[in-house]
Amino acid sequence: MIRVNWIRSALLCLSVLETVNFAMAAPQPGSGQSQAQQQTAKPPATPAKGQPAADAPKASQQEQSDYEAFYAVKPEDAGRQILLGEDFLKKYPASGYRAFVYSRLAQQYFNKGQMEQMYAAGEKALALNPDDVDVLSLVGWALPHSYNANELDAAQRLDKAEKYSRRCLELLPGVPKPPGMADDQFTLVKNQRLAHCHSGLGLVFHWKQDFAQSVPELEKATQLVPDPDLTDLYVLGFDLEQLKRYAEASAAFQKCSKTSWALQDQCKEGLAASKKLGAAQPPAKP
Repeated sequence: MIRVNWIRSALLCLSVLETVNFAMAAPQPGSGQSQAQQQTAKPPATPAKGQPAADAPKASQQEQSDYEAFYAVKPEDAGRQILLGEDFLKKYPASGYRAFVYSRLAQQYFNKGQMEQMYAAGEKALALNPDDVDVLSLVGWALPHSYNANELDAAQRLDKAEKYSRRCLELLPGVPKPPGMADDQFTLVKNQRLAHCHSGLGLVFHWKQDFAQSVPELEKATQLVPDPDLTDLYVLGFDLEQLKRYAEASAAFQKCSKTSWALQDQCKEGLAASKKLGAAQPPAKP
């Protein structure tokens, strides 16, 4: 039997979510566009990320310059963007750009493995823009993947992850392709976001021991992308085993056992165990 603490170990091997922000474009530095000017004939499902609020004070020349410096940082330079972002928010607490700054900070804190800071920035981003699919998918995925049942707010975090993942799945079908993004790239990023949201929901149900609901979510998460998250495959195998669907559990364990990673040996053990259990299972009645 696969032990639950192995799954906890697997979830500590967090895969890095894509840093491509596609659903809501950041305001271009120096664009000078008003909220009305940025709207299209058919408004997108979600407002533009970082789009200055209607009641936000007009950015000063220095604020605009500081935002340009933050915006220009390459995604891989997480430490510098965090420093510039936090400094920007202290200097301009009422800036119309703060929704996008918080959104980018959430991603960069995640990339640095600073989970509590990621949650805090994500919550602030969503308070300003509840339909930011990039933040919804990130936080909805990360909360159950770093779940600790001993935390006082563990149950609330799972509920929040479920809420965010469900909202993300509602919004994604209506997200328009950003100008300049190739069709194949848009499809890839969109499917990655969908996979993150289904993965988040699957892990929420897994921790609630609702394996019947966990399995279809994890199946979708692993089918949407060419290289499924190995953790999703491992947990999928575990959950299928709990449902006595041993042949399907074996297939999931087989996939996660082919790659060298932290729990490759446990995947192999899961594969052997599910095959043994399946062989001993009485045949289904016709």
